[in-house]
Amino acid sequence: MSPAFGAMEVEHYSKGVLLEPFVHQVGGHSCVLRFNDKTICKPLIQREHQFYETLPTEMRKFTPQYEGVVSVSFEEDEDGNLCLIAYPLNGDHDNLENLDNSDCEPKSKLLRWTNKKTMLLENEKISKEWVRQHRKEEKVKSHKLEEEFEWLKKSEVLYYTVEKKGNVSSQFKHHNPWSMKCHQQQLQRMKENAKHRNQYKFILLENLTSRYEVPCVLDLKMGTRQHGDDASEEKKANQIRKCQQSTSAVIGVRVCGMQVYQAGTGQLMFMNKYHGRKLSVQGFKEALYQFFHNGKYLRRELFESVIKKLTELKSVLEKQESYRFYSSSLLIIYDGKERQEVAVDSDPEDLEDLSEESSDESAGAYAYKPTASTVDVRMIDFAHTTCKYYGEDSVVHEGQDTGYVFGLQNLIDIIKEIRDESNE
Repeated sequence: MSPAFGAMEVEHYSKGVLLEPFVHQVGGHSCVLRFNDKTICKPLIQREHQFYETLPTEMRKFTPQYEGVVSVSFEEDEDGNLCLIAYPLNGDHDNLENLDNSDCEPKSKLLRWTNKKTMLLENEKISKEWVRQHRKEEKVKSHKLEEEFEWLKKSEVLYYTVEKKGNVSSQFKHHNPWSMKCHQQQLQRMKENAKHRNQYKFILLENLTSRYEVPCVLDLKMGTRQHGDDASEEKKANQIRKCQQSTSAVIGVRVCGMQVYQAGTGQLMFMNKYHGRKLSVQGFKEALYQFFHNGKYLRRELFESVIKKLTELKSVLEKQESYRFYSSSLLIIYDGKERQEVAVDSDPEDLEDLSEESSDESAGAYAYKPTASTVDVRMIDFAHTTCKYYGEDSVVHEGQDTGYVFGLQNLIDIIKEIRDESNE
């Protein structure tokens, strides 16, 4: 865990928080970092920052909670190992002190500057083979770094074993490949700019996975159009091509990343955006089915909650005048570790020690009823969002974001199809 800002022994970092890769990032290209259990941070992009600061009240339940801005710098030890440290912005310590750091490690376990474990790639949870694959010379350029992760495109669906220690995991420390890719790219960009700049603004956001023991995360790129109004002609053409060659143009949504816990094997399955782009509409439907399947059975109890929240979000967005959420994603999150099920005619307090086996359909006379599994539906990534209220945008749109709403409706319809077919 990250150290609390007031407890580090090195005076220079007395108000700093050591940032770590956010292990549940399954899509996107912006680096998401873990500030603490309840908070993540990402590089500040002015348009996204403006979105969070002017967010309509009715949309807040469908976006991460915005928690402010911090200053982030990187440091390098004598071996060339890099780490990122977050500080209060402009000396405003309240910006960090108001955040919940109760999850931080005790003083004796704090990561220190001279501790080589700050080199996150050397985390013992990552296999030696993975480290060998990714450790390159310290002065490797960004294009070389892309080559380093080329295997991600070739290995579009990966399985990793979750280490069990008493329970399913301890927020499984294993870094998924996509989060490490984004983290390393961010370090490299910051290092290459070190001579000119070593202070970056990052925004702090709610960690949407914090309530889940084993988060299953689906990242969906929404809308029929992905390029922003300010995109260059080259960027525009590239984004149009990606939409036309994927399900985005046909149904207004495509898979951008996925992380699913397989209860049968104790593994995590990762699917990246390269695989998502290749899916047909039928392939997209099969990917959704896979997201709700834990390797043993389909998590049917999740469908109604997901459909309800997606329908509510659709209703909210239909009323948003002028907003366009270009290149925004939608996250669907649930817990791969199922909660205890409750007997219909029993006192819940008498059932605390029920084994997982009791929830099997063969439980018979007890007629167990699944407890309401918490499913979260949130919009993220607003770097290319536009709205007439921003003022300075040269292009002003009218009415609702029809491409996004179109994608939401198709997503709802496909999940309903999966639900109905599974009940036949």
